[in-house]
Amino acid sequence: MDQQTEQDKLESIATPGVLDKYQNAGKITNIVLEKVIAKLQPDADIASICAFGDQEINGELQKVYNKKGIEKGLAFPTTISVNQVCGHYSPLKSESSKLVKGDVAKIELGVHIDGYIAIAAHTVVVGEDQVEGQKADVILAAYQSVQALFRSIKPGVTNTALTKIIQQVADDHKCTPLEGVLSHEVKRHFIDGNKVIINRETQEQRVDEEEIQVNDVFVLDVYITTGDGKTKESELRTTVYKRALDRQYQLKTKHGRAFMQEVYDKYPSLCFSLRAFEDEITAKMAIQECAKHELLNPYPVLTSQNGIVAQFTITVAVLANSTLQVSGLKLDETKFKPAHDLNDAALKELLKLPMDKDSQKKRHLEQKQKA
Repeated sequence: MDQQTEQDKLESIATPGVLDKYQNAGKITNIVLEKVIAKLQPDADIASICAFGDQEINGELQKVYNKKGIEKGLAFPTTISVNQVCGHYSPLKSESSKLVKGDVAKIELGVHIDGYIAIAAHTVVVGEDQVEGQKADVILAAYQSVQALFRSIKPGVTNTALTKIIQQVADDHKCTPLEGVLSHEVKRHFIDGNKVIINRETQEQRVDEEEIQVNDVFVLDVYITTGDGKTKESELRTTVYKRALDRQYQLKTKHGRAFMQEVYDKYPSLCFSLRAFEDEITAKMAIQECAKHELLNPYPVLTSQNGIVAQFTITVAVLANSTLQVSGLKLDETKFKPAHDLNDAALKELLKLPMDKDSQKKRHLEQKQKA
């Protein structure tokens, strides 16, 4: 697969059949995300639910694209991160924890078909049908931000303009966008493309301004916190990794070589969890050797020390006249009573816009005629 990487970067949704693969990956992402959400009950074990999510992805993938030579699998393992934990929590069975009523739980997972990636994340409050106050504000701020991005991302719009939208929504809800988060353009086999939208711009953290282009596919990843926006690496074990495609090294130990061979075979380019390996002890030993030689890129578990974090993630495909939502679930906003409402009139109007293809094309035509 390494020899294909430059060709993979040239593949786009204009290539026949590619958009279908993205959309089918998105359908499976949404199906499994809904099944995982249904499991989020008080006293439920997080590691068990994460394993269930991964199993469901593999089960759904067996139903599609069964021609020889088409790779299918996880693009991102199921993670369930609660309250101040920002993301990437996919614990080993021996280190798991249980959900508690009132937990603000963020579920993220992703699917690929032939290397074409769809990822989604959703936030729920465990065991509570009605949500009020700060929890409602932070969840609505994250959801409304990602929905505003969906309605704004189109050819010619800049990534910096999209970052400002997140800040506007968060400000109205008296919350803060999390620092250090990037929404990446995705390409075949590449989950973290070079074109990005930063979640929050600061003096220390900023990105080069770029325009969105036709045929871009983005994973719009929004994190909002009730805290100050800063993150800290937690003491929880990092279990989510991705192979470093530019690194080669012949490991010295037998268990290290066996571990990396399994990574090559099952997860050649995208993300996985140590939880997927049967022998926890061997996997923990092997990961240390792999890390020493930088063969894997870690996804550490970060926390927002003084706040509750909400996350919503959708995958979108930017077409010439419309933007297509590939993955991501709707939130029933009527179940949330925030302390602070969205005030910005332009944002309110933006969020009312219907996003079916015909409505988008009609708006595009009207704007062209005005111009």
